Amino acid sequence: MVRGLALLSSVTAPLFLSAQAVKPFSSIEVHSDRTVTFAYRDGVAKKVELVVGGLPKKLAMKKDTAGIWTVTTPSLPPEIYGYHFEADGDLRLDPANPGTTINLVDIANELIVPGDAPQLWDVTNVPHGILHHYTYTTDTVLGLPQNQSRYFVYTPPGYDPKAPQPYPVLYLLHGWSDSDSGWTAVGRAELILDNLLAQGKIKPMVVVMPLGYGDMSFIHQFHVWEDPAAIDHNVDLFAKALLTEVLPRVESDYHISKDRNDRAIAGLSMGGLESLEIGLSHPDKFAWIGGFSSAVHNLEYTQKLASLDPKAANLRLLWVACGTEDSLIEPNRKLIDFLKSKSMPVQQIETPGYHTWMVWRDNLSHFAPLLFQQR
Repeated sequence: MVRGLALLSSVTAPLFLSAQAVKPFSSIEVHSDRTVTFAYRDGVAKKVELVVGGLPKKLAMKKDTAGIWTVTTPSLPPEIYGYHFEADGDLRLDPANPGTTINLVDIANELIVPGDAPQLWDVTNVPHGILHHYTYTTDTVLGLPQNQSRYFVYTPPGYDPKAPQPYPVLYLLHGWSDSDSGWTAVGRAELILDNLLAQGKIKPMVVVMPLGYGDMSFIHQFHVWEDPAAIDHNVDLFAKALLTEVLPRVESDYHISKDRNDRAIAGLSMGGLESLEIGLSHPDKFAWIGGFSSAVHNLEYTQKLASLDPKAANLRLLWVACGTEDSLIEPNRKLIDFLKSKSMPVQQIETPGYHTWMVWRDNLSHFAPLLFQQR
């Protein structure tokens, strides 16, 4: 037995020593001025660039004699950033950072640049709501394994199923390539709501975040966004799933109001398109509507929304926002011009930024406090 242990030691020792010899590698260093130094190890690549969400262009990296590529960013505002490397034109994730975004199409690493004070998306010492996750059998959505669809429900701190008054409800929709977890896993919506509620800036509300596709084949290729028929097919099926499946289930399970004045719908990108189209087509169900960087570039609104009547709609809020550097800014401006031509009381919001979660977290932070307020 002793001889066997000695033999095992002689075999494993070199492996152990080899593992010990590998030095820890840190790929991110956030400096006090909020500049960030990134490092990527690749001794073979001829060219490496850094792509950071929210920055207007790629950053060229420089290689040292050990094959380590580095670059330091400009000072960055406190935020959650997605990033990746490109080595000789090929996308590369950061192997030294296990933090990644959740997505059905692509993936990126995640970096947090902290602020001097806690941000709305930070975990803070305040009462927290609860996230509930549901799976149900859909008769509408196409392409799901065993027809199993999903949605999240956020209930605010202190949610009382026997409260004298039912809670208002926000249906919050994700964008193309995201899943039902997009607004929580990446958008940190539940933390934003917790912090806004603790600051007394929003009404306690239930928030429903469903899987936002009517046909899962819609996410296979990005060029589907140039196919108006495919867009309409996806939106129409999702609208049916939302209104006839998700909404009745949530209203059965939770103490929420069925009054249109207590219902809101909002979303980002694809979810913004869905929110605007569904909300404006069903003002009997939603009195509060929000679109964030809405993908309306192929929406035939002159036909689909031709019958819009501001008096009949009687909306409490129609809020359309987009980042000024977003390629969707002009389509959103044209939609707003159309809505104004129909005398719809639209609030136009433009903020600096691209088509990123940084813009959408900010949108939610400003949109939620407007909801369910008294006239």
